This record gives sequence, C-alpha cells and structure tokens, in this order.
Amino acid sequence: MKKALTLACLLATTVFSIGVSAPPAAPEGGTAIGLNVNGSNVSFSSMPLLIDNTLMVPLRDLSESLGVQLEWDESSQTAAAVKGIHSIKLTIDNKQAFRGETPVNLEAAPRMHNGKLFVPLRFFSESFDFNVYWDGLNKSVAIVDADKSLPTIGSADHMLELFKDYSGAGRGSGGSVSLMTKSDMATTAVVQEQSTSKEKSSSSAPAAAPAPQAAAAAANPDYSGTNVQVEGVDEADIIKTDGSYIYQVNRNRVIIASAYPADQMKVTQTLTFEDQNFRAKELYIDDKHMVVIGTTSYRTTDVVPMEGQTSPAMPVSGPAVPQSSSSKSAAQPLSVSPVPAPVSAENIKIVSLPGVNLSRNTTKAIVYELGDRTQVKKLREVELDGNYVSSRKIGSSLYLVSNKGFNVYPLLRGDVSSTDKAAALKSSAPSYRDSAAGDAFISIGYEDIRYFPTSVQPNYLLIGGFNLNQPEQKLNVSSYLGSGQQVYASEANLFVTTNEYTPAAVQPSTGEDPLAKRFIVPGETNSVIYKFAMDQGTIRYTGRGKVPGRAINQFAMDEVNGSFRIATTTGFAGRDDDMTSKNHMYVLNESMNVIGQINDIAPGEQIYSVRYAGNRAYMVTFKTVDPLFVIDLQEPQAPKILGKLKIPGYSNYLHPYDDTHLIGFGKDAVEVSSNNGANGSTQTTAYYQGMKMAMYDVSDVANPKELFSESIGDRGTDSELLRNHKALLFSKEKNLLAFPVTIMETKSHAASSSNPAVSVNNIPSYGDFTFQGAYVYQVDVATGFKLKGKVTHLTSDDYLKAGQVAYNGKRNIQRILYIGDALYTSSEQILKATDISSMNDLKSITLP
Repeated sequence: MKKALTLACLLATTVFSIGVSAPPAAPEGGTAIGLNVNGSNVSFSSMPLLIDNTLMVPLRDLSESLGVQLEWDESSQTAAAVKGIHSIKLTIDNKQAFRGETPVNLEAAPRMHNGKLFVPLRFFSESFDFNVYWDGLNKSVAIVDADKSLPTIGSADHMLELFKDYSGAGRGSGGSVSLMTKSDMATTAVVQEQSTSKEKSSSSAPAAAPAPQAAAAAANPDYSGTNVQVEGVDEADIIKTDGSYIYQVNRNRVIIASAYPADQMKVTQTLTFEDQNFRAKELYIDDKHMVVIGTTSYRTTDVVPMEGQTSPAMPVSGPAVPQSSSSKSAAQPLSVSPVPAPVSAENIKIVSLPGVNLSRNTTKAIVYELGDRTQVKKLREVELDGNYVSSRKIGSSLYLVSNKGFNVYPLLRGDVSSTDKAAALKSSAPSYRDSAAGDAFISIGYEDIRYFPTSVQPNYLLIGGFNLNQPEQKLNVSSYLGSGQQVYASEANLFVTTNEYTPAAVQPSTGEDPLAKRFIVPGETNSVIYKFAMDQGTIRYTGRGKVPGRAINQFAMDEVNGSFRIATTTGFAGRDDDMTSKNHMYVLNESMNVIGQINDIAPGEQIYSVRYAGNRAYMVTFKTVDPLFVIDLQEPQAPKILGKLKIPGYSNYLHPYDDTHLIGFGKDAVEVSSNNGANGSTQTTAYYQGMKMAMYDVSDVANPKELFSESIGDRGTDSELLRNHKALLFSKEKNLLAFPVTIMETKSHAASSSNPAVSVNNIPSYGDFTFQGAYVYQVDVATGFKLKGKVTHLTSDDYLKAGQVAYNGKRNIQRILYIGDALYTSSEQILKATDISSMNDLKSITLP
C-alpha cells in the first residue's frame, strides 16, 4: 500500500526494526560539519553518517530543506521524491536507484539508522538540479540551486567530453603544466621532500620582550600605508610599516627594521626561508600578523598518492572544532564517521617524464605572529596550486588567487586510451594545503571543480580565503575550470577577469579572380568577469558576466551600490577599417547582466588609464594626444560622457587629489609628421618624451582643465609608478607626493613638446642616464607641483661608473614611506631616513 506523507510527519515516528543493517553511530565528539542551502545555514535532526566514503543524511530533513515532495511505499521499502519535472526512487539497502526511469548505481545504499532513513546527500541534491560543494578542510557542505551556481565537472569522462571539441586557437590562455599519460610516465618514482619551512633568522640585536602594543600605538606618530585602489581593501606590497617598524621583502628575505625614531633606526631581524624554492614576492602586516606571499616549486608537475593511500575530498576524522562565538552565521555542527586521511606532503610520489624538465608551482602564504620583532614566530602556511595572480586583505581576512594551467592536447590525441587520459587528468588535478589542518596536500576532486558551460579553458582558477584571527578556520578553497588575469575587489566582492579570444578568420576576396588574395580578419577579445562574495575569509561564487573588449588593469573595474563598471578596448590601434580600436564603458547589475553602456569612445585610440570616483569615471585614451573623458555613472542604465580635455601626452595612472581634482602620471609626447603613410601620404606619429605629471580640475565636468603640469627628464625617463600604483606616496594632509624615478636627459636637456631633442628624421632621441632615486614634491591646488628635493642611494662613484643606462640596481630606490616627519626611502642595500621639511638626511643604514 502506498501512502503519501507530508514533509512534517514523514518518518517522524516510523521505526523499522527488521531487515535493517545500520552502521554504528558516529561518536558525539566526531568531526563537525556545517551545512548551507542557498546561502542559509541549516541543521539536521540527526548526525550525518559516512558510509563507503559517501555522506549520508536524514531524508526528511534534506527533502524539506530542498523543497522536495516525498511518497513512501512501505511494502517495497521505497521512497519516491518529486520536484517539478525531476523524480527519483530510493530503496532501503539497495544500491540501485532510479532517476525517472533510468537506473543509477549508488556508492552506498540508503539505510535506516536510529529510526530514520539516511540517503546519499550528493546524489539526492544533484537529482533535483542542485549543485553540491564540499569544503574538506572546514568540513562543510554547500547546496545551491543550479540556476544560482555553476555545475561541477563530476567525472573524468565528463572532463574529456568538455574538451572533445576544444581547439586551442583563440580559446584563451593555455596552461603551463603538462599532462602525462601512463605510457609517458617514467618507470621509476622518486619521493619529493616537502619542506616544513622552519625559517632561519639572523638578528642584529639580542632577543627582547615585545613592547606593549597599546603603549606603542599611543606613542607612535602617523604613518603612510600602501597606495591602494579601494579604501579598506589592502593590497600586498614589497614594503610596509606599522609606524614603529619597517618590513621589507628584500632579495628573497624579509628585513625587519626598527624605524622610529629615525635617528635610532636599526635592523632587528633578517628572516630567511628553509624552503630553497620559495620566492618571496610581497607581504601584509597588521597589529598581530605579518603574511609573506610568494611562490615555490617542485621538481615535476604530478603529485599522486603512494600505493594504497587515498586523498578523498571528504571530511577528515578528528576532534570537533569549536565554533567561534563571534560568527553570526555559523551552522550547527554535525558529526560524521571517520574517513581516510589525505596524503602527507612528506610521503608523495612524483612521476616524471624522461627528457622533459617539468615543474609544479604553488602559491604560498606564510603567517607570522608579530610579537618580538627580533624573532617573529611562524604560525601557519597555506598553499594553492598554480602561479600567483593577486591577493587582497580585508580586516583580518586574506584572499589568494592563483592559476594552474595544463596542456590539453594529450586529451585530443587519438592514440591515447581513455584510461590513460583519465589518469593524466587525475594527476594534474588542483590541490591545496593548510598547515593548520596538517601537512597534507588536499586534491580537489572533479565533483568539486566548477566549470563555465560556455567557456572551457585548459586552466584551473583557484581562490582561497581564511581569517587570520580565527586559527580554527581552515583555508576555504574554490576551484574553477577557467583562468584569471585581472583582479579587483570591493569590500564585499572579488572580481576576477580573464580574456576570452575568438579565433582569427581567413576571409576570401570577393573578387572574381579565384587566385585573388585572401585576407585575415583578426579575432576579437571579450572580458569574462567572475564575481565572488567574500565574508570573513570564505568565498562564494555569485555570478559571471561578459563584455566585449579587454581591460587594461584592475583600475578599469569598480563596484558601487551593487553596480559593477568596467572599461574596455576592442579592435586594434593603427587600423583604419572596421577593426580599428574603440573604447567602451559597461555597467552590470548584481546578477552580472549588462544594464548600461557607452560604446565607440575615441575610435582609433586605446585606453591608457581609468579611475572611478563615486558615480564618475575618468578615462584616458591615446594615439597622438591624450583625451581625458569625464563619464557620468549616476544612472546605471544610462551612463553618459559629460566632457573631455585633449592635451599632449598620456597618463598611465590617475590618482584622486580631492572630489574635484585629479593627478595624472604618464609621459609627455610630441607629434612628428612624415611621408610614410599609404601612397606617400603624410602620417603623424606621436613619440613619448620624459615623464609628465598634471593636475586636472574636474569641478566643471563639461569643461575639465589642466591646472598644472610638470615635465621630468627626457625620452627614456621612467618610473615604476607608471606600471604599479603602489610606488606612489601621496598625503593630501602633508601636501606630500613622492615616487621613484630614473632620469634620462639629452646633452642639451632641450627636449620638450615645443623643442624636442632630435635625431634621424626628426625622431626625438633617447637621453642618457643622470639620476635614480626619489623625487619629492609639495603639491596643492593653489600652486601645483613644487620639487622639495631629491633622494638617491647611489654614490658619486656609482654615477661616474654609469653609462647610458642606470648603474648598481641594488641601490635603486623602490619605495618611499613616511613615519611622522621622516621620509624613508628603501632599496635592496639601503634604508635611509630624511627630514620631510628640510630634506636633510637623518640616518642611513646598510641592509645585510
């Protein structure tokens, strides 16, 4: 007899006492599990079970959470579940289930336990168009409607199917990691030692008790932070200060120097790394922690478990993790039975391809406790497979982005068996490690790797996050079949863009002559934007958008009040046909759908810089002159250009001075005419000159004006600021502006827009090296730019020995900071303090 039961009473009081083989109850002190459905935390009435590596949960609770209707056939011991057009049948102790009329073999059969029917969570959820994501380290499961999430690869067969029609031409960035089939693999295996990275340090002072933080903070003056894009969203850099100490990534070490007061400046610790392959790139600091981010490498790409070991994407047994009382959204923990542990990093097999030098790279973050600055203490290491893309830090939450590429072509070879292809894919699967959960690398299974149905690329994009102040929270990692190139972050969301290419097309001539020359129509580029919500170290995918064109850098993107804005360039500068370059501004809503746009801005030119300020955007394009466009974004559905200003040169970076003034940093340029055009016609070419600063008044949006400008050096003059905004020091309160620069000057030093130094065919000549160091300016809207002084670390001998280019790069100034009234300039060999007012040297120390 079949009975229809309501969700409220299903199996609530029914007890099956015969023919049931129930597993032993999981211990109350077992591993905790968190469950989340469509962003809401839920709890089950009974502990989940782990049977044959399958997570089993109470049917009634799961169906109620997913809005699934149930019917129970007591005679056949079968549950029928229905939602919309989807239906399944599950029978107690039977591994054969049905999706509609199609039989499906389960890894574990439904079974009764303590009077409740337990069913496979993943099978049940995915049968009703939900995607299931497992976070192995944090032991939590997220179940999301398919229309609100991404599908997962699921299996090696599906992975092969995704790439069946793949063509590398024009499909985006390929990978750097090779896939090896079994027939390619070496016959011998070697064991790769994984460094535990116990850092060595040398100290210039004896160990001492850390100074009281509260007292130090009260006594310290103001100090500069890294120049970041979004207030409240920190970006890593090669140097930071906390007002007392300076922390510098220096020749693959970290130098910690007591910096205040300046006349007592000294190095307190030189931190090195036992991992000989680790390459420190940049760092973060806060009141409690220093995080060093870099890359490390292994001898080959393939890391697989030793014989008889497993690396499941399932919970690891262990004591329950206490939930933080400060977490408002923490789900009620549930216990599960133990499962096999992941493979230890000290006990992994490396399979290498003879005759090919392969490598496997990971992105590593090392966390230190900032107590005693003569001997900082390492707390934790996390690693993501792949090359470092970028990172952000919001409060105590740190987020890392990496790319892991792989060579897809072995999948396309007809002489490779499906078994070997699957083995090759498995060996290249992405993985991650968190020392807070042990020394194991956790391999991410196909069931937890998302993909974008309309955009398949041979690359894994990995995003990891964790909270520095919550050591019990393990690294939260999401993996996607895709790649990332530019990263922008607001305080709530992380946006990762990648270029998606369409292949070039060969188009025959329309003439009657069959031998007429064919021509190639260039391919086009689209920007694909992935959106992720960030919350206390956790990452959640929330949408994907796509717009024509390519974004120049992170400053091309912005988010305000749920609207995402992006500026792109399509086509190619220099062409005079339909493929000529054009520039665009797009506005996308919270669902990442385009709702407003301005197209075809400045045809023939391309974007050189963008900056957003609330509901305005400033865009600089360039071909022979620099138009500065002012764009109104007040109405997301109807963005519009308010005004523009054309001036010689261009700006690579725009920095807001205040609400109505903007500073541009770039290059001056001169126009030179020649008869090199088509059929000997006159052609005008712009040649860049020295560096240029300009202050713009945008208070009258229809008529922006250049108030002041400053030319620095001649052709060849350069600054890292033109490529990296972090090289700028700016303080409106101190009327202070400084940046590192390499000055090139012609012998007559006569180069300017009106009187350029010339060479052959009136083309401006390059200057010779005359200076490297910091230019320090006083800046305000009344008088503009006033050079206060120059700081260099080069000696007189260095300048005498220099040729046409700079000499002794180890003493080239890289960054400028301030603490109180002292300006600090840093190079690899020198840390120097200078009085801001007088520009007199206070103290200089040689770095070890």
